[in-house]
Amino acid sequence: MSENLRNVSFYDRPNVEKDIIQIGEGVPIGLEGVYSKNLGIGGVYGSWGQSYSNANLTPFVEKRIGAPLQPDDVLNLSELGFDFRQHIQDLSEEDHLKLEVEVGARLLRKAIQVCGWGANEVDGVLIGMSGPVSHDYVSRIAEMAGIRESALKVSVHKACDGSMGGLHLALNPLLAKQGEVNIAEELRGKKVLVGGIEGLSRFTSGVKDKNALQLFGNGMGVLGVIPNENMKFLVGKSFENYDEDGLLAVRMYYPHTASGDGLVDVIQEDSTHIRISGLMHEPDDGASIEMAGLMGMVKLFVRTGVQVVEDVYKDYHSLMDKIGESGKAITTGVVHHANYKINALKAKHLSKLGINFPMPWLLHDFGNVSAASNVISFLRQLPNIKLGDHIMFDGFGAGTYYDVMAVQMGNG
Repeated sequence: MSENLRNVSFYDRPNVEKDIIQIGEGVPIGLEGVYSKNLGIGGVYGSWGQSYSNANLTPFVEKRIGAPLQPDDVLNLSELGFDFRQHIQDLSEEDHLKLEVEVGARLLRKAIQVCGWGANEVDGVLIGMSGPVSHDYVSRIAEMAGIRESALKVSVHKACDGSMGGLHLALNPLLAKQGEVNIAEELRGKKVLVGGIEGLSRFTSGVKDKNALQLFGNGMGVLGVIPNENMKFLVGKSFENYDEDGLLAVRMYYPHTASGDGLVDVIQEDSTHIRISGLMHEPDDGASIEMAGLMGMVKLFVRTGVQVVEDVYKDYHSLMDKIGESGKAITTGVVHHANYKINALKAKHLSKLGINFPMPWLLHDFGNVSAASNVISFLRQLPNIKLGDHIMFDGFGAGTYYDVMAVQMGNG
């Protein structure tokens, strides 16, 4: 993000389309579209709710927890990479559902428009969500956006890794296990919407965790991609490692059988809807989220996250050697924005391993928006990405789940 926009709320950016959704006292919403003509790829990202700066966030958090914050409770959010985030008022369950379905449908419709597609041309919708407002959320927003009923819908519940888990499924045919639908094969060469929609203000509304209430906010983003055409899979790794200590405990607001191999359930909900459900270490008190402090997140994500990126990076260079492009390098990294210190520490450890590529921090105006953050980061970098560039996507989230992949932009 350019420095002249560093201290600007998302809604005040020059290309954001703003509106008010008439639910409750009225909910602000903003969407920004991005399209690269050279790549033939685009998408939309945005947020909904009132925008809170670091300076005016404390009263909101105090109202949510019903008690004053002590000086030691107030995080240095700017140091963590966050200057604004969006929150909504408390609503009824019925109004929460109406609001998030409207938000999701607007996002999909706008993305279809930005990509120059027709709604009836979309063959797949893959959405990452930490805590879905309803089990059929993806089907609801797809229908409301005018996407035909026969299009494949995939709900991905792997916390902050959800959107990258969805993108990986859309691109990598090696992820499918025997007996499962091979999503990448199904969607190869077709028009697909993939992203994350995170109503984290709703999700955290009842918690007493002071860190979570300061860090998280609402965010959404979706890409329009054509797998193996405008985005070509090179190498990747999906990894899961159960959070035994509950360093970032998250309640599962979705079905999970906790059976079978690994931590992830693949559930065929109906003929056109697949649910990817990641097992979580849930809070003991039934809350939606409980954090073991900021150092707990560092411990949870850095060591294993570095290892997964290193593995994919080695596979990438082995592939480049094999196809005679040994000098080809990763142009940029699209990394989940958990907080700036985590990402900076990961970059430092990777550098010690001889792994260096840009990993820009781009979400000062959102807070941690979980599965939406990688998509927002990618779209903000999209104008500078060239045909044939190789990009590293680095997704990670509570549970814990990791999806890291290198892709080629177009076939150039």
